[in-house]
Amino acid sequence: MALDPQIQHIDLMKNLIPADRMEKGGDLAAWQQEKRALLSRLLGMQHCIPADDEKFEIDSVKEADTYTETRFFIESEPGVTCVAHLRVPKGVEGKLPVVICLQGHSKGVHISLGQPLYPGDAETISGGDRDFAVQIISRGQAALAIEQRGFGVRGGTEEGPQCYQPAVQAMLLGRTLIGERCWDISRTIDALPAHFPQLDMNRIAIMGNSGGGTAAIYAAALDERIAVCMPSCAFCGYMPSIAAQFHCLCNYIPDIMNHFDMGDLAGLIAPRPFIAINGLKDGIFPIDSAKEQTEVARVYYAAANAEHNLRHITGPEGHRFYAALGWPAFDELTGWKEN
Repeated sequence: MALDPQIQHIDLMKNLIPADRMEKGGDLAAWQQEKRALLSRLLGMQHCIPADDEKFEIDSVKEADTYTETRFFIESEPGVTCVAHLRVPKGVEGKLPVVICLQGHSKGVHISLGQPLYPGDAETISGGDRDFAVQIISRGQAALAIEQRGFGVRGGTEEGPQCYQPAVQAMLLGRTLIGERCWDISRTIDALPAHFPQLDMNRIAIMGNSGGGTAAIYAAALDERIAVCMPSCAFCGYMPSIAAQFHCLCNYIPDIMNHFDMGDLAGLIAPRPFIAINGLKDGIFPIDSAKEQTEVARVYYAAANAEHNLRHITGPEGHRFYAALGWPAFDELTGWKEN
């Protein structure tokens, strides 16, 4: 007798083959065009509402020794304000690559900026290489840190993110919170050329750890302007991570497993460089599943004759970013660091 409904759910998931996985020898470009539209629908992005007019506002400009930071607002939907911080290094000539950095499931964008605000923030930053914008500036590249919905000033508190209520509200509207976050990322990219001409729109990368890595994967799968994707501690099969464990509701997308697994989302990114980083001891996103999904992704990258652009990096510890391992692979695949 099986009274717990989870027993059936897990049994159904164990041997589930996503219906929309491309078969070996398939037409990758045609598959991507069709399945990118499907993913957008699963995320509920057809319900997102374009703003009538771009509303762009610079909130502040701060000069530091090595960079200029511009904090700006844009309206991504009517009545929805995005908050972003762009740091541009000083003394670097020519158009700059820009790396979008997304904080994980944390207290806010200040983590990516390396600016502790609340108790425990300093340990969160230093204990996992989470000061992404600091690292990017030191590399001579521009850093774009975006506050995600439900985090920090966009609905979070000093206790942490508050995703549950906006996530269930989004579902009632046929949306998902992760889809809304991807919408905000793309609308922020839209605003860059007119206001920040020093950025090279052909060299846009996206990175993030944990929940930030999750958003990075979905955003790159949907938006082909993103040239490189480097998620850490996020790339893993749905069953052993999102399904088998307790996560914030912002991770869940109705019906997704019937169509895709994470390796298939990487297939939507091919042939663009995809650098998946996982921790050997990360109990949230198990390493064996991450390796399995890398092999799923490899089929797509082989179809694109771009296996060299797929990397899976394993760090020796747990749920964190591994800067010393990730950035060398990023540099090798992009060649951007010379500029």
